[in-house]
Amino acid sequence: MAHKSGFVNIIGNPNVGKSTIMNSLVGERLSIITKKMQTTRHRIKGIVSGEDFQIVYSDTPGILKPNYKLQESMMKFVNTALSDADVIIYVTDVVEKPDKNAEYLEKVRKSNAPVIVLVNKIDLSNQGDVMKLYEYWKDLLPAADVFAVSATERFNIGPIFDRIIELLPEAPPYFPKDELTDRNDRFFVSEIIREKILLYYQKEVPYSVEIEVEEFKEEEKLLRLRCVINVARDSQKGILIGHKGAALKKVGTQARKDMEEFFQKKVFMELYVKVSKDWRDKDRMLGNFGYDFQ
Repeated sequence: MAHKSGFVNIIGNPNVGKSTIMNSLVGERLSIITKKMQTTRHRIKGIVSGEDFQIVYSDTPGILKPNYKLQESMMKFVNTALSDADVIIYVTDVVEKPDKNAEYLEKVRKSNAPVIVLVNKIDLSNQGDVMKLYEYWKDLLPAADVFAVSATERFNIGPIFDRIIELLPEAPPYFPKDELTDRNDRFFVSEIIREKILLYYQKEVPYSVEIEVEEFKEEEKLLRLRCVINVARDSQKGILIGHKGAALKKVGTQARKDMEEFFQKKVFMELYVKVSKDWRDKDRMLGNFGYDFQ
């Protein structure tokens, strides 16, 4: 049998469950997950390989209208994923209005790549309403495959994998077969910390932080880290640290627990907060943090 390989790119509006879908399809927790919008900022690849196939999944930021340069960069990740896909997975759910960001749906419809629509979170609905949504998407995108799924319950995930294999083009693998992602360990350290900030802080603070891993020293049984949380304004620094450092200590403790599970070794982490004025709108800083700002 000929070898199949391709890029399967996951796109959709914020909070529909793209990252949960990605993690379910890859079988590993690569993308951080919270109920807040803009949890995913980068394009994160998860690689699944078999003897005669390789699927390169991409999780992408939610579709939005940018308000500052960081969000412009996030949408560039989405647009690139739309243009270089061998298969597009468009994720919607039973909660959002089906015509949300209709202009972007038109781009999906005009794409040359085959499209799979996933109607997620069916565990929050009933059979009648799910069938109506199924028919709606079949009418809107007649050439697409439509699946009703629950990513959190892992319901109906298997058939998606089977259909992807059918749709993949014949090609050699793009990555070594033992690779799981294109991201390095420092990236996952920063994402784990950012996830905790998204979970524990409210309003603008979680969207105003970016994590830098200044030191990453791996020993046989210990990982030594020094990480800096960059904030956009002076007032956010105090909120992040909290009274007598209690809030920052909670973030560090919970992040360290997740890192020890992720890296399978003990973690010693120093965590600091630094004010980097208005970094979300500054080209140089965005470039340093790994965003495309051109």
